[in-house]
Amino acid sequence: MEPAESVLFFFGLFALVAEAMTAALAAGRRKMDWFGVAVLGCVTALGGGSLRDMLLGHYPLLWVKHPSLLFLTGGAALLTIALARVVHRLHYLFLVLDAIGLVVFTIIGCNVARSMGHPLTIVVVAGMITGCAGGVLRDILCTEVPLLFRSELYASVSLMTGAIYVAGTHFGTEHVAVVIGSVAFGLTFRLLAIRYKWEMPKFIYERAGPH
Repeated sequence: MEPAESVLFFFGLFALVAEAMTAALAAGRRKMDWFGVAVLGCVTALGGGSLRDMLLGHYPLLWVKHPSLLFLTGGAALLTIALARVVHRLHYLFLVLDAIGLVVFTIIGCNVARSMGHPLTIVVVAGMITGCAGGVLRDILCTEVPLLFRSELYASVSLMTGAIYVAGTHFGTEHVAVVIGSVAFGLTFRLLAIRYKWEMPKFIYERAGPH
């Protein structure tokens, strides 16, 4: 395994656990049972990559090829239940974990599409789908407006992270440096957006009543 692949593998496992744990918190807010917590953890962590692979025709799906990932993500979600009493003290930690999941999944998605020989535009879009779609599925199952469609800088972070990764690989920069640099940029950008409440412009339409 090349150094860059080793870095992506390590970051990828960490991101899967991080996303599963943040999903468990969402499940707890909706008062789901333990099975629901585990399922939501798996869907959130693995859903983005699964959707990407189905759209690109990249088979078998990762969790089909490696069923142990179901135990990893479901187990991480269930482990979060044990941490529930101290979750209020770990709020910022989970924000960081979610940000790590976003940027790492984005880069992994870009890398998959890039290895299949897709054009650069598709590579960036594949990265965004991988990074964001799991969260969309989580929010839909929790009957919430997906974070992706709210004003927070979320998809924008994913797109820019993917663009930097693609640009770095396209111009022949050392792959490990590109991976680490893209993760650092995306994580910093996302956390700054949370800290300073940077938002996308909103579209607000209210139909005028009869005069």
